[in-house]
Amino acid sequence: MTDFNPSRLLQSMPGNYFADVDRRIDKIVKSGIDLIHLEKGSPDQPTPGPIVRALDHASRLPENQGYPPYGGKQNLKDAIAEFYRREYGVILDPETEITVFAGATVAIAALPQALLNPGDVMITTDPGYPMYFICPSLAYAKVYGMPVRAEDDFLPDYRTIPPEVLNRSKLLMLNYPNNPTGAVATEKFFADTVDFARAHQLPVVHDFAYAAFGFDGERPRSFLQTPGAKEQGIEVSTFSKTYNMAGWRLGFAAGNASLIQTLSKFHDIAHSDVFGAVQDAGAAALIGSQESVRNLCALYERRRDVLVGSLRAIGWDVASPKGSFFGWFKVPKGYTSETFVNALLERAHVAMAPGVGFGRNGNEYVRAGLLEPENRLREASERIKLSGVLQTLHV
Repeated sequence: MTDFNPSRLLQSMPGNYFADVDRRIDKIVKSGIDLIHLEKGSPDQPTPGPIVRALDHASRLPENQGYPPYGGKQNLKDAIAEFYRREYGVILDPETEITVFAGATVAIAALPQALLNPGDVMITTDPGYPMYFICPSLAYAKVYGMPVRAEDDFLPDYRTIPPEVLNRSKLLMLNYPNNPTGAVATEKFFADTVDFARAHQLPVVHDFAYAAFGFDGERPRSFLQTPGAKEQGIEVSTFSKTYNMAGWRLGFAAGNASLIQTLSKFHDIAHSDVFGAVQDAGAAALIGSQESVRNLCALYERRRDVLVGSLRAIGWDVASPKGSFFGWFKVPKGYTSETFVNALLERAHVAMAPGVGFGRNGNEYVRAGLLEPENRLREASERIKLSGVLQTLHV
């Protein structure tokens, strides 16, 4: 068989950092060891029944057996507009300020290609979602990661961006509630973001994947709630987390009309549209009862309390996340994120994600998903205690 070489662009792109971690995990699982999976980022609950039934009905409609309209079906765009009006008090024009695509990842990958030129810079946070650091290279652009720290609630300080970086910056990408830190944006932070973006003529993209999950009575804010935000940027959302529709591949963007038009044009060229029945099910999710969403948030909050409480009880002083379904835990003294993850795998048979995979500023942390039942979270803490990893310092 002849081996053909990938393009220079693809060769220059980094591989998936977590692939090596996954290979080690697979090796342990295949050996027959019972591993507790806290490294995962995929929801573990089923899609609510009414949404599944809506798909079943919609799949039988003749209108959904042909190509769907570019940019999304009208009923879904209308449902998105109604959802934003009802939940956030934000008024959107379904025709010009909303577009639909096959999952939020499609938009995250497309936006740098649609908005950046070679040599331009996209600003994001470090640590942050790994896709943010990879996708700008598709446009031969660069990434600057603003360091975010626990003492600042993992919110960036725009004043720290070097002038030479700011002069080449053409896009600001944010994500709150945040993966991996679990941080939640404040009203003031979003207001400061609008002022900063306006002053430097930067479009803002806010990835709102974990919109439904804020804890301790605090509901995450939509960026578009901020005065002036709709004029300055867009918000990217997904059905994957809020409605446990991860495999359905349905997402949308809302906000600034020129950015929506640009994203829609790129999507029309580079991607196929979403199956119409999936769009109808998404509309049903948005306009139907939100009880399942509230129950899901409560479930993650209970799991958070169990995991954080049980880890603190064994002597690991971890912080409690304010949102998302992740814990972002500082590793014990003497470890890096990688050496601690390796120790957990080998000695406790507990899997977590090394923080360095989310950026250089994540090397003192591990990410733990709240995607296992409460009894397994308690068991994970007990395994960590019995393994002795908290008492053994590695260098």
